[in-house]
Amino acid sequence: MADVEQQPEAAEAPAAVPAKTTDILPGPGGVMTDEVGVVTGELTLRTEFADGEAVVRVQYREAEEWYVVTGGRVKLADPADVDAVHTLAVGLLHRPEEE
Repeated sequence: MADVEQQPEAAEAPAAVPAKTTDILPGPGGVMTDEVGVVTGELTLRTEFADGEAVVRVQYREAEEWYVVTGGRVKLADPADVDAVHTLAVGLLHRPEEE
């Protein structure tokens, strides 16, 4: 499972809350998304913060399209809490032993 912290693109950019990204392998039920329903197989999970809310998204590993995980939005008072939200999402969705 790879855990990659994304950095802001330009040095002059204002300090941004980094997104958290982790490769996961969900169980046989896959991950339900708002846009396309269930996705299965090798996936990448990403948690981002914008407009006072954390959003958990998923993509097929190395694909371009991202999908919002159903139920994957939560209001946050502190952007630093993105780490906790991401850790919980990975804990719930990464189930390689259930393959």
